[in-house]
Amino acid sequence: MAVSAKASQIPHNPEILYPQLAKTQKLKTLSFSCSLQTRHVFSRKTQEISVLNTSSINTQNPNNDLQELCLHGNLEKALRLLESMEEVQISVEEDACIALLRLCEWKRARDEGARVHSYILNSKTHLSVRLGNALLSMFVRFWNLVDAWYVFGRMEERNVFSWNVLLGGYAKAGFFDEALNLYHRMLWVGIWPDVYTFPCILRTCGGVADLARGREIHVHVVRFGFESDVDVNNALITMYVKCGDVVNARLVFDTMPRRDRISWNAMISGYFENGLGVEGFRLFLMMAQLSVVPDLMTMTSLISACELLGDERLGKEIHGYVMKTKFDDVSVYNSLVQMYSSIGYLEEAEKVFSRMESRDVVSWTAMVSGYDNNALPDKAVETYKTMELQGIVPDYITIASVLTACACLGQLDMGVKLHELAIRTGLISYIIVANTLVDMYSKCKCIDKALEVFHCIRDKNVISWTSIILGLRINNRCFQALIYFRKMKRVVKPNSVTLVSVLSACARVGALMAGKEIHAHALRTGVAYEGFLPNAFLDLYVRCGRMGPAWNQFNSNEKDVAAWNILLTGYAQQRQGDLAVETFLKMVDSKVNPNEITFVSLLCACSRSGMITEGLEYFNGMKHNYSITPNLKHYACVVDLLGRAGRLDGAYEFIQKMPINTDAAIWGALLNACRIHRQVELGELAARHIFERDEESIGYYILFSRLYADSGRWNGVAKVRQIMKERGLIVDPGCSWIEVKGKVHAFLSGDCSHPQIKEIEAVLKGFYERMKAVGFEGAERGPTDEVEASKAEIFCGHSEKLAIAFGLISTAPGMPIWVTKNLYMCQSCHNTVKFVTTVVRREISVRDAEEFHHFKDGVCSCGDEAYWKRNDKMDFCSHIS
Repeated sequence: MAVSAKASQIPHNPEILYPQLAKTQKLKTLSFSCSLQTRHVFSRKTQEISVLNTSSINTQNPNNDLQELCLHGNLEKALRLLESMEEVQISVEEDACIALLRLCEWKRARDEGARVHSYILNSKTHLSVRLGNALLSMFVRFWNLVDAWYVFGRMEERNVFSWNVLLGGYAKAGFFDEALNLYHRMLWVGIWPDVYTFPCILRTCGGVADLARGREIHVHVVRFGFESDVDVNNALITMYVKCGDVVNARLVFDTMPRRDRISWNAMISGYFENGLGVEGFRLFLMMAQLSVVPDLMTMTSLISACELLGDERLGKEIHGYVMKTKFDDVSVYNSLVQMYSSIGYLEEAEKVFSRMESRDVVSWTAMVSGYDNNALPDKAVETYKTMELQGIVPDYITIASVLTACACLGQLDMGVKLHELAIRTGLISYIIVANTLVDMYSKCKCIDKALEVFHCIRDKNVISWTSIILGLRINNRCFQALIYFRKMKRVVKPNSVTLVSVLSACARVGALMAGKEIHAHALRTGVAYEGFLPNAFLDLYVRCGRMGPAWNQFNSNEKDVAAWNILLTGYAQQRQGDLAVETFLKMVDSKVNPNEITFVSLLCACSRSGMITEGLEYFNGMKHNYSITPNLKHYACVVDLLGRAGRLDGAYEFIQKMPINTDAAIWGALLNACRIHRQVELGELAARHIFERDEESIGYYILFSRLYADSGRWNGVAKVRQIMKERGLIVDPGCSWIEVKGKVHAFLSGDCSHPQIKEIEAVLKGFYERMKAVGFEGAERGPTDEVEASKAEIFCGHSEKLAIAFGLISTAPGMPIWVTKNLYMCQSCHNTVKFVTTVVRREISVRDAEEFHHFKDGVCSCGDEAYWKRNDKMDFCSHIS
């Protein structure tokens, strides 16, 4: 930043150096004579202006009147008087202008200050140091650095106060580079810093964590003789701890000839900020031994340190000290509530909160966010409602916390009300509120509303983009999520959380090449090993069916329990129970303790692979061998294990003997088994239990409809579909995705908009004719019977046929084809793909809503389980202890 005008020294005879000053004096005399002629005009106007103390007003000198009004804080009347003086062309003296500017600054009157500035610009050809400083001070207080810089440039003379005001304005506004440049310019023009300069510039060095410049300023402190000033030393301590140099901060602290409480607080909080909690508490004990009484800042720092350390015992000790010393300040109690909430002691937080004599918005917000962070969103919403009844106006953090709770609970109505409140109060301008709204609408399945809020955010940050990408993913708009990720990379650098979200979208649609590009991007930018990202890459390869690359990724990173669980889930999806068991044994041999998710994956793998004995043994050994109590998900896996094996009576008996209350998922597993084996009566019983517990999950309605459809009960299908319609439940249209040359292509059921649709239909027509010629089942364009036709129309949509045909004409002969679809794969499509593999001699893999189907030479890896009825009658309940 360049400064155009230099600060000059005050001459002994100003008229010699500045002859225009003599002219100014003559103009003032002329102005005074003119004012005598208009005195009677002005006196009539001043009679209309009432003041607080009319006896003190000298109506013969309007400038005195103006200063008197400013002294009494009457800004409105002072401005009216200023307008009257303008009308009658009475010059406003500098002292009156300064008084008016200071009043505007004190009252934070931006518009009025701009009016006074406009008057000065029009009437003053020269800005004196005093008048310029008053303008600078006002604009900096208003955070209007543009006009402050303009005034600074117009000033022909400046003193150290002028430089300090502007330098401090830049520092407080976060323009640290500009502040540092201004400081060096100040030295260059010959202005020496004073005791007020160094705290500002040291704050700047701490803000950018520029230790080298901070040390340079420290040298200046010594050179200019301020090394003994307590305020400057306090600023030095703060600068060093912000830059992470605690050793030099302590050296400054120890060599101070005099310390105040700010010195102690700066050093103690500096230790805490740099992760040296023990040293911070030792210094606090030294402070107490020297009889230095702690203040509010000291106590809040100590309590916050207990929160960061997660030390409940130490927190209670500090709490006891607060009670003993009678720190009766709401901020201290707010910190206690926050501390107890963050370490999970909500009962203690509630006790502190209930005993507070007075509560402010921070108190309520601490309690709301405490419930929210401890997985009690219902209590968070309830507390907010109580806060509203007590007339406490929420701030932006309150709104964001309650919106997070609404997102967890799916309380769309409450979220909409908070959205309207944020708009009315202007809190929507805070990006944390807008980002939380995007998250809330996404999780409440209102993704279009989330997109509307997202597009209204002016300055989107990485959280904004991550929230909308994740929102699109959880609303099954993964294709759009990938588009938004590409847009994001042009304007904002994604972080590891963003990459995890977009990798989930890639895995959902089978976009392996896009996922590999993201993997390469993460390696280039150095974030590939941050947080959950290594496991997100592993999950991508597993869900895309690439177990070879998955093992490579697994072996190249830390093998935690989550990584082992992802591998187990992959083997479960591919019906490879023997490999799942082998992987589980390796995990145990590696001294990695399995968790609840491990056994869900393991039991699921055993179920889909028909490994009944092994599955029951692992279930029965969870408690005894691994100290894990089975939960509802594990019981659901056992029901699925028995049901898929054809022992529906045994599965039903197992449910009745469960030691815990059942949920919809338990009965859902039984309903799915009834669908596979076409046991309508037991399936209807399971469905009744499901809908008593869950009326909103569309998957259960689809499963129930499939039971009726597989059994030819069309009245039942129509009844279920009518119930779905009445409850506003809509089945997503069939959609399949295929990735060709790094580009993902989506095919919707009945959609003919693809540019190569004619070629695709021609390929399919050729296969249908060849199937018909050889008498292959499913040779028609659609299903061969009424049952399968209706089932396919409702649950399949045949979109995978379009994707496979496109893959055949777009890839080299012999290349495997991988397709992902969002719905169940019907028998017609299943038979068609089996036939296609015998003709083209390619491997074709389709991942539908349930599992992987790997087709090769007319055979599917699923063994056609979902398309035929089992009749074995073995009794498996005896295996369960």
